[in-house]
Amino acid sequence: MNAQGQVTEATAADLLEDYRRGHSFFFATPQATWLAEGTLAVLPAAADREELGTLPERAERLLKQLKRDGQRPPMLVGAVPFDPGQAAHLVVPLTVRKLEKLSLDSRAPLRAPFGGGFTVEPFPEPEAYVDGASRAIGRMRAGELDKIVLARTLRLASPQPIRLNELLHNLAQHNTLGYTFAVDLPRRSESEAGGRTTDRTRTLIGASPELLVARTGSRVYVNPLAGSTPRSSDAAEDERRAQALLASPKDLREHALVIEAVAEALRPYCRTLDVPAKPSLVSTAAMWHLSTEIRGELEDPEMTSLALAVALHPTPAVCGAPTGLARAAIRELEPFDRGFYAGLVGWCDASGDGEWAIAIRCAVAESHSLELYAGAGIVAESSAEAELAETSAKFRTMLRAMGVQDDEAY
Repeated sequence: MNAQGQVTEATAADLLEDYRRGHSFFFATPQATWLAEGTLAVLPAAADREELGTLPERAERLLKQLKRDGQRPPMLVGAVPFDPGQAAHLVVPLTVRKLEKLSLDSRAPLRAPFGGGFTVEPFPEPEAYVDGASRAIGRMRAGELDKIVLARTLRLASPQPIRLNELLHNLAQHNTLGYTFAVDLPRRSESEAGGRTTDRTRTLIGASPELLVARTGSRVYVNPLAGSTPRSSDAAEDERRAQALLASPKDLREHALVIEAVAEALRPYCRTLDVPAKPSLVSTAAMWHLSTEIRGELEDPEMTSLALAVALHPTPAVCGAPTGLARAAIRELEPFDRGFYAGLVGWCDASGDGEWAIAIRCAVAESHSLELYAGAGIVAESSAEAELAETSAKFRTMLRAMGVQDDEAY
């Protein structure tokens, strides 16, 4: 209802404005905008380390139980971590609103997420990242791995509270073709002076260009991205970079590794599967990507979107190949726990439909801090310095939304 007392119809932009840190799930896709609020139930953790493997079964059991108890058709929303042994954070919300695709004026001034300045701490330091990438390249040239994705972080701290709503609005304003999200995470308990313990609210927030999987009825849609290059503000140079990416042997090989692995993982579940022979180009405000749109028809209509996501996660686009060896190398070469970075964000309803995006171009936000993540896909033909530059370019999605100028490179 507006100020004159007239009834007005809610829009997707209203859902964005209604988002509140701590008790909401916001998810904007190229087709729709979701806002889920409150918590009816939380998916229990597994009794052992088999978190990812038992996730679909536990989720289906919870949704069926709620449906039997008379709840209107329930759905799960939330995030799944990168490490298959760590616990997902999936909840059944009290209310869910879904509206049309979010449409914002990209020319409008960005909002101010910070009341003051902030400090930036790269981790690892750029030189250490280059050293780790060089060691990874050496392993691949020795034939130990086909690909690895190495990430680094930027840790930002502000003396003023971060206005998460403003940051989310800025991300959505320039990510109309991707997946903008803000997801509550489990609170982190910490001891303070005097023996007190405080619970710190954490939020996974980002603007991912990459869908892992969507299921609608028996139809499956997957859109892997692999192979990237930074955008240019000069139109002619930007086009040159796009065409160079489309012809790059190094990037085409990196992309092919991902597509082969994704198709192999999907085939056992699909009656038909259409995998284009060549990739196309997609862009964000900061990057060009090689993209392949894969479509299939499920063999078993009971296979849920969450089960499909678990079958595919992690793809070589965020881990490497072979998966087990790449994951072990990541644990050795990355000096931090990825947590929910390079994991999944999305939803699955009681019928099994749902969408799961890969949690990249993202950060974990607390009241006065943000930890940003960016990774680069490394193959034998890679240059360690070029992969460092790629992570810097990928940080721009979050940094621009925070009001950091492009010439402030990290």
